[in-house]
Order: sequence, then structure tokens, then C-alpha cells
Amino acid sequence: MYKVLIIDDEEPLREAIKILGDWKGLQVGEIWEATNGVAGLDMLKKHQPDLVMVDMKMPEMNGVEFLRIVEQDYPELLTIVISGYNDFEFTRQAIHSKVVDYLLKPINRQDLNQALRKAIDVLEAKRQTHSELITRNIAFNMSLPKLKEKIYLSILGRGFKKQSNQAFLPLIGADQEDNRFGALVLQLLNMQHVRDKRFNRDTELLYFAVANVINEVATEDDLCFSFPNPKQDREIIAIFTMQGGYPEDLAFRADYLMKKVGHTLSDLFGIVSAAGIGHVYEEVTQLADSYDEARSSIMAIDLHRLKGTTVFGAKGRAGTPEPMSLTSRMPILRTALESGNMNHARIVFADFTKKIKEADSFTLGEAERMIRDIIVLFNDMALDLGVSSAKLPATGSRSSLDAAGLSGDFSTTDEYEQLLHRILDYYSEQIRESMTVNRPFHIEDIKEYIDQHYYEDIKISMFTEKYFLSREYLMKLFKQQFGFGIHEYMQKVRMDKACVLLDDPSLKIQEISEMLGYKDKNYFSKAFRNYYGVSPSEYRMRQEGEKK
Repeated sequence: MYKVLIIDDEEPLREAIKILGDWKGLQVGEIWEATNGVAGLDMLKKHQPDLVMVDMKMPEMNGVEFLRIVEQDYPELLTIVISGYNDFEFTRQAIHSKVVDYLLKPINRQDLNQALRKAIDVLEAKRQTHSELITRNIAFNMSLPKLKEKIYLSILGRGFKKQSNQAFLPLIGADQEDNRFGALVLQLLNMQHVRDKRFNRDTELLYFAVANVINEVATEDDLCFSFPNPKQDREIIAIFTMQGGYPEDLAFRADYLMKKVGHTLSDLFGIVSAAGIGHVYEEVTQLADSYDEARSSIMAIDLHRLKGTTVFGAKGRAGTPEPMSLTSRMPILRTALESGNMNHARIVFADFTKKIKEADSFTLGEAERMIRDIIVLFNDMALDLGVSSAKLPATGSRSSLDAAGLSGDFSTTDEYEQLLHRILDYYSEQIRESMTVNRPFHIEDIKEYIDQHYYEDIKISMFTEKYFLSREYLMKLFKQQFGFGIHEYMQKVRMDKACVLLDDPSLKIQEISEMLGYKDKNYFSKAFRNYYGVSPSEYRMRQEGEKK
């Protein structure tokens, strides 16, 4: 709805205009009145009408003076002039002020509504143009950050050429000779925990909040533009622009910015991060070098330094430490997982992770590489054992772990060890399910396993986990088939084997005890006596006597 102000010192004329105007059809919702130019200016300030109808001859301030002020202070305001005098001065001012129409007294309905319609059409056209302009501006302002992000990613990827992209240089401040450029990199170590707890599992919202904080933390002299790295999980890149100074001063300001960003994110959201910063360069295309330096400093951080708080990497590139690999243990792990012996797999894996904790140093770079290598090794093994590729992490990235329902967070050495064990448990579950589906269960499999592994610490839970069957059902089925309970049969196999071994006089009882899986000789002797009614020594002596 539009607002109209009528300025005329003659009340009958004002009333005639109000009566004759097709206000409803013209979508005019409010009509204000003033008796002279001075009062009209006050009403103009107070009510901000869309259209003013002004008489040219009034006391205190006539229409000419009013239009001159409007022309200067309200250049967009539409006006319709009303005059009962054929005076050129009035007409000249009306033309100069670009009024919509010029009405002569006495006013008739047709002329009035034609003039009003002309004014309303202009207003609607202006509103439409203004709306389109606003829409374009919003679209531009929304797309501007994305455009800057693409420019920076092109620079970081070393594909940006200044000569062919001159038009984009002002967007990133690269057209100003006094500007210096550098890269700050943040790796969000507990990203999933913070995202789930504080941002309703919305990764984009978390990244948006982090980028806003970084941009706000920066000062007027050290501007920042931040965005998530689409090629690296959990990584935020902040490009900072500094105005000239000595190299030492720029380096100090950059380090201060890095620490301020890290501590602010920790205080606001509880984010634990590893932060690195590159050198500050005069040339914008050297941002690629600055980024490489920043990320390299993060990868060089010793995992043992992570204590659940933000850690800052030192400038410089990471070295190439002696790689630690799980490859040599994979055959053992495969055998354990394939047979359903999860306890044995955990022991082998724990021995491997123990070496990480005992190492003099273990960098974040090594930790990232190890996760990728383990996923590749386990994927190969799982696929070979019949696991569907749809159930496996697509890549070695931690986002693929997230997709598999595994948290890739770690901000301490212990948390990293727990992550590796979560990966082992996940693959164990997938392999177990696959083998249960692909290999039908036969109760003879349990008997065969006991016959071959009687010297191991065999637990019924191994079979219940492997075949997805209850303990009670397995024990009942085994006894129906073989006449023994599972524990009874394990005891029988061991005792039968003990008798065979005792017939060999060259073997000591302690050796036989260990060969049967008993770590304690006395426990073996007690078990043997309970089964046969005599001790191993007595049994051996009796057998030797019978041979004589």
C-alpha cells in the first residue's frame, strides 16, 4: 500500500481531492494533509509518503520553495503540482523538479485519477526495479564468498595466473602493493564430537560458525577469509591479508593471529585443533607455498604432544620418519578374524598400537597416513572374505569413517589408539556377518576347531559371536550330536592327548602341561587326577609297569 501527502492551504480543495481520488483502486492506504510547505516538510519527515501533491501558491512556503528543498533532500520523491495560476515560474520549477504531472484548478475526477495512476505506475516500476536490484545484490553478496573461495583454491592449487585474472585481483586485495598474504590452517581434532553436541550433527553449520569466528577474530590490519578445504577432512583454511611491515613484525602478527584463533575456538565451542601457519609473502600466488608450510607444520606435530588442547605447529616442513606398518601382521589378523577368534586379533592389534605409544615420536602426518593404510589393508582383506564393498569405507579419509558410523576424532594418543581399535572392531563385525551368511553353519565345525586348537584358551563366546547363535542353543546342539557338552569335549580331547604325551618318557610333565595349554603344572596335574583318578606321574609309572 502507498502513502500520499496533500499540501494545500484550501481545505475544500483537500477534501475534493480525497473524495474524487480512486484511492482503493490505486492501492493507497494512507492520506496525510498539510496546510503549507513548512508543515508539509514536517509531515514528510514524519510519515515518509510515497507521493506528494503540492499547491504552488501557499502562505509561509510556496510550492516553488518546497520543490527546491525536495529536489535536494528527497530526490527520489514523486510529486504532482496543483496550481490555479498560469504562471511560467511555477511551470518552470515543476519541469526542473521532474514532477509526475501538473494539475490546474479546479480539479476534475478524470484528470486527478490519470495523474495519480501515472504516479502509482512510476512507483510500482521503481519498486519492481528496486526489488530486482536487491535480489541481484543479495545473489551477488551470497555468491561473492564462493567466488573468493574458488579464487583462493585456484591459487593454492597453483593454477591461478595473475595476467589472465586481473579482474579478480581487487576481490582479494591483490591489487594493492602494500598488502601481504599468508595461510593459516586448522585441523579440527574433535570435529565430530563438537558437531554432534553443539551443531545438531550439521557439519556445514559447524564450518560456517568456525569461519565466522576466524573472520571476526582478525583485526582491521590483518583481514581473514576462511573456508573448509574440500580436499581435506576436518581442515579449515584461513587466508590472511596484512598491510606492509617488516618481515619480523609480519611473522609476529601471524603467530599471534594463529594462537588467538585457536584459543577463541576452544573457548567458544570447545574445539580442540592443531594449527599451523605459513610465511607471509608479498606475492598473492605464493599463498600456495604458505599453505604447504602451514599444513606441513601441522603434520609434524608429535601425537604425544596432544593432550586434548589446541596445539600449534612450528614453522618448517615435516621430516620423513621411519614408517610404521601393519602389513606384516595382516596374515595373523586375517586368520584370527576368519576363524572368529576376536580375542587373538585384539592381542595382535594391541601389540601394534603399543609400539606407537612407546615410539619416541609419532606425528600427526604419520597418524593420518596410518589410518589410510589400515583402511586400505582391511578393505582388501574384507573384500576377499566376501564383505560387500557398500559396507566398507570408500576411502582412507576420516569422513568415510563417519559415513560408516565411526567417529574419527582423536586429540590424545589414547584416543588415537581407541580409534584404531574401533576400526578393527568394525571390520571384524563386517567379516563375521559376511562369513555367517556365505558359509552355512555345521556343528562339526566346532568339534573340528577344538580338535585342532585344544591347546588354546577356547571360549564358547568365540562360537556364539562367529555364528550368531545363543550359548544355550550351541551347547544343546553339540551334546545331541556328540554326547558331550562343549566344555566336556574340550577336556576329553586334552586328557586323551595328555595320555599320548605321557607315553613318551622323554617329555617332562611340565613340558606336557605347556603343550596342552596349561600354564600351571599343578593345575594340569589336578585336572588330570580329577579326570583319571591318578596323577600324571602315577599314570606314567603304571603305564611303564604294564610294558614290563
